[in-house]
Amino acid sequence: MESNSIRVRIVIAGSLAAVAAAGAVIGGQPASAEVEVSAGDVQKSIKWGECPELAPGAKRDPRQTCGTVKVPLDYRRPGGESITVAVSRIATAKPGKKRGNLLFNPGGPGLQGLDMPGQMALTLPKKVRDSYDLIGFDPRGVGHSTPMSCGLPGTAGLLTVFPYPGAGGSIKENVATARAVAAQCAKVGAKLQYFTSANTARDMDRIRRALGVRKISYWGQSFGTYLGAVYTSLFPRNTDRMVLEGNVDPDKVWAKMLNTWNQGMNDRFPDAARVAAANDAALGLGDTVEEVTDSFLALADRLDRKPATVPGASVTVNGGLLRAVTYQMLQHNETLAPLTQFWKAVGSLSAGKAPTDADVAVLRQIFADTPPAKGVPADNQVTMALAMICGDTTWSRDVDSYAAATAAARAKYPLSGGMPNNILPCAFWSKKPIEPLVKVTSHGPRNVLILQNRRDNATPWAAGRGMRKALGDRAGFVGVQHGGHFAYGTGSVCADQATVAFLTKGTLPAKDLSCAGLKS
Repeated sequence: MESNSIRVRIVIAGSLAAVAAAGAVIGGQPASAEVEVSAGDVQKSIKWGECPELAPGAKRDPRQTCGTVKVPLDYRRPGGESITVAVSRIATAKPGKKRGNLLFNPGGPGLQGLDMPGQMALTLPKKVRDSYDLIGFDPRGVGHSTPMSCGLPGTAGLLTVFPYPGAGGSIKENVATARAVAAQCAKVGAKLQYFTSANTARDMDRIRRALGVRKISYWGQSFGTYLGAVYTSLFPRNTDRMVLEGNVDPDKVWAKMLNTWNQGMNDRFPDAARVAAANDAALGLGDTVEEVTDSFLALADRLDRKPATVPGASVTVNGGLLRAVTYQMLQHNETLAPLTQFWKAVGSLSAGKAPTDADVAVLRQIFADTPPAKGVPADNQVTMALAMICGDTTWSRDVDSYAAATAAARAKYPLSGGMPNNILPCAFWSKKPIEPLVKVTSHGPRNVLILQNRRDNATPWAAGRGMRKALGDRAGFVGVQHGGHFAYGTGSVCADQATVAFLTKGTLPAKDLSCAGLKS
């Protein structure tokens, strides 16, 4: 198996962009799925050429070419305003062996996927690459696909989308921030309401048409699993083979899906605590899982009350940022050891101790500044995460209900700090959803493979089982006794073999499969 290190994100862009979100959103209604198919509306081909300029320090597969696909802003009015979606291709398929095109989405929502083909080319075996051309895209509104911006300040990160309560569990500041952010996004006007999950799925079908193929295969991760489920529900006859990795429960969509993060954190945190306990002599966090857990909770509480400044990085770490970095780094086994070093370093700062050289190194690595690519607004990911989460479904506007739910969650799930139940800008969103939710069902061919880790804090086990239930007999299910957000290429030979067999031969497990994985 080829290296999967490209998928490990240790560096967290910006001091507040530490919570790359696991996704779970909704879409449109089946009746309107193909309303745009009038003569002359659909782009028939893609002109491949150079790709957009990369962000500083980023790398790209030199084989990759890029183009654009023109799509309607509003699919209910296909002859109205149009936008462009940036698409990429690495033509790896071999003559005589090519099955089709494999489209990728990395999730988010709000993550760019234009360079995902090159990342996945490093993890996929030759027989998969020989069978498919690898296709990437930035979803509408994201990256180089008519990028949207609410004009939020440079300090606004994903903690704006997924906020942690303050000291003692207060959400007073969260309410004020949510109101302000919603008001700022309202200034964009009506346009933002069309950047939804269902319309993104419709864009995927426009990409298929522009590629000139009858069916398209797909690999979606995290939020991308819901996007795939919406696509195959709207366009079941256009779906070839679909891999869904790290899954959203389609029946929970946003608020209830976010609530699952409480149990996900409880399931996953002990993996990191075991790493810390095994290195207690160097870290001083405790020599048992229970002691490390108590040390983490005590540190978070201290930072809530008295934040610590990171030397040379202009970053102030409060309890929310500690938890947010933890949430992010728990998604990869490769980042568990650096995470425990981060806890130790922040603990030293909080205690007023001079940081060691090793402390400074890990803090600078985690909080390294990664500016966006040219032409991409600094708040683009935050804007699009909000557009999807808030625009796909209606949220409660009862502030008191959020306060009560947050307090109850903090008591039952202290590791999550109340964030999964907290108030978001969605509570004050100015526009209602433009259409009903897409109903993800079991109707359609049996051509979906679900990959789900047992201890995934971002899309927990119960969410994966929810996807399995929603798709029913359409899907094969591979559960991995493993921690982290990714199942493929992370140590389970069983899961990797099942994935490759499906993509190359169309073989799905006859019954739900349980695969061994790494212990942490």
